Amino acid sequence: MSTEVRVPTLGESVTEATVATWFKKPGDTVATDEMLCELETDKVTVEVPAPASGVLGDIVAAEGETVGVDALLATIAEEGNAGPEETKPRPEPAQSEEKADTGSASAASAGEGGNDGGQVVDVPVPTLGESVTEATIATWFKKEGDSVEADEMLCELETDKVSVEVPAPAAGTLTKILKGEGETVEAGGKLAEMTRGGTGGQPHSADQGTPETTEAPGGRQGADTARGDVEDAPSAKKLMAEKGLSRDDVTGTGKDGRIMKEDVQKAASGARASDGPKAPAPQPAQPKRGPSPAADADREERVKMTRLRQTIARRLKDAQNTAAMLTTYNEVDMTEVMALRKEYKDLFEKKHGVKLGFMSFFTKACVHALKEVPDVNAEIDGTDVIYKNYVHMGIAVGTPTGLVVPVIRDADAMSFAEIEKSINEMGKKARDGKLSMADMQGGSFTISNGGVYGSLMSSPILNPPQSGILGMHKIQERPMVVGGEIKVRPMMYLALSYDHRIVDGKGAVTFLVRVKEALEDPRRLLMDL
Repeated sequence: MSTEVRVPTLGESVTEATVATWFKKPGDTVATDEMLCELETDKVTVEVPAPASGVLGDIVAAEGETVGVDALLATIAEEGNAGPEETKPRPEPAQSEEKADTGSASAASAGEGGNDGGQVVDVPVPTLGESVTEATIATWFKKEGDSVEADEMLCELETDKVSVEVPAPAAGTLTKILKGEGETVEAGGKLAEMTRGGTGGQPHSADQGTPETTEAPGGRQGADTARGDVEDAPSAKKLMAEKGLSRDDVTGTGKDGRIMKEDVQKAASGARASDGPKAPAPQPAQPKRGPSPAADADREERVKMTRLRQTIARRLKDAQNTAAMLTTYNEVDMTEVMALRKEYKDLFEKKHGVKLGFMSFFTKACVHALKEVPDVNAEIDGTDVIYKNYVHMGIAVGTPTGLVVPVIRDADAMSFAEIEKSINEMGKKARDGKLSMADMQGGSFTISNGGVYGSLMSSPILNPPQSGILGMHKIQERPMVVGGEIKVRPMMYLALSYDHRIVDGKGAVTFLVRVKEALEDPRRLLMDL
C-alpha cells in the first residue's frame, strides 16, 4: 500500500509552482510531517511534508519541473512493504543474512507495534488556508479508544474564516488526543495519535524512538541526524544575501527552525522599522471594561467571541481605518422586476429546477454597471490600481455564527439560472458551515441584502480589498409621482459604499444610476444599454 504525495493548495490565484529542492531521495525512510521537498511560486515558498511514515518511492516531479495544484509529486510505501531494508538506519552494516533478517524483524516490530497494536500514525492539523496560521478545536467526534475508518471525521476546527473538518488519515484506533476542545492549534501541528489497524493499547511500547514522537530539533531519529544542520530554503538564502543579513539575524519558523523566505522578509522589515521612530503599540480593538456592580454581575453572561466573529470585527474596523469610505444612495422602483418575475417564475423553475429570485436581477444589473464604471471593480495595491476584467461577485450571507461572503466566480459570464443555482449552493454551504477558503476568496465586488431582515436603509461597510459594496433594502410600497399622478409603487432604497481613494463621486453616482435603470427597465440588460 502506498500513499500519494501531492502538491498542496498554493494560495489564492496561484495555480502552479516549481519544484525547487528535494530533501529526500527514492528509498529513504521518512516520518510523518517530515519535509520532503520545497516548491516555489511567484509569491511564496511552500514546504511539502510527508503525509505518512514509510519509504519514499518514485519521485514523479523532479527539481526544476513545473507542477499544478494537486499534481502527483511522489509516492510513499509503508515500511515493511517497499524499498530495500538496508536503507533504514542500523547500529552496524548488515553483512550477513542473519543480521539482515534480524534488522528486518526489528523494523517490522517498530512499524507494526509488535502484536499489541498497529503502526503509530499522527493526526496532523490540515492546511488551514492562505494566511491562516492557527485554529481552535471546536468539537471532537471521537474519544480515545474508539475505532475509526479511513477518512472518517475525527474532529472539527474553527478558524477565523471557516470550519475545517479533520478526517482520519487511516483506519485504526484513536489512541491519544493531544489537544482538547477549546484549545488553539497551529497549522502543521499534531492533534492526536492513532494506531493503524491496531487495537489501541500503548502505541509507544514497541518503539520509543519512533521519529514522529518528537518535534524538537535534533529529536528525530535518522532524518535530521542524517541531514546534519537544518537546510534553509534556497529562496531564503538568496534574500538574506540581498538584504545583507546573516542567519543569526533571522528567526526561522519552518520545520526544525528552518529559515523561510517570509522569515527573511520579516527580519528585513523589522530592521528598517528599528532605524526609524517606533510606532505606538497597537491598541486592542475593544478595551476590556471593569467589573460590573455586584447587583448586575450575577445577571450577566460572558461568552468568548468565536474566531469568525473576531475576524469580522477586525476586518470591518480595518476597512474603516484604511479606506476613504463614502456612501451614496438612490431608490429603485421594483414594479417591472416584480412583474417579470411573477410572469416567468413558474416556467423558470420548471425548466431550470431553481426558483427565480431578485438576487440574479441585482447581480446582472451590477455586472452591467461595473463594465461602465470599472473603478468600482478595481482595488488599490500600494501605489498601483488593479483593474479586473472579470466580476467575481461576493454575496453576503448571514449565518448563525456570523456574516460570511461566498464568491460567485465569473458572474459576468453566467445566465440568470446559473447565478441562482450558484447563490443557492453557496447559501446552503454557508448555513451548514461547509464553505471552504476558496469559496470566499477573490471577490471583486459585493452585494449585501439587509432587506431580508427588514432593513429600510443602511450604509454597508466595504469588504477589503474591494472598492465597492451595494446594499439592498426592504421593498416597501410608497406614494410616488408617476406621469404627473400619485401612484403606489414598490420602492427599494439602494446604498453604494465605495473607496473614495479610487472611485470618484461621479463614478459612484453613475454606477448606482445604471443599476437603477437596469432594474426599472430589465429589457436594458438584454439590449446591453
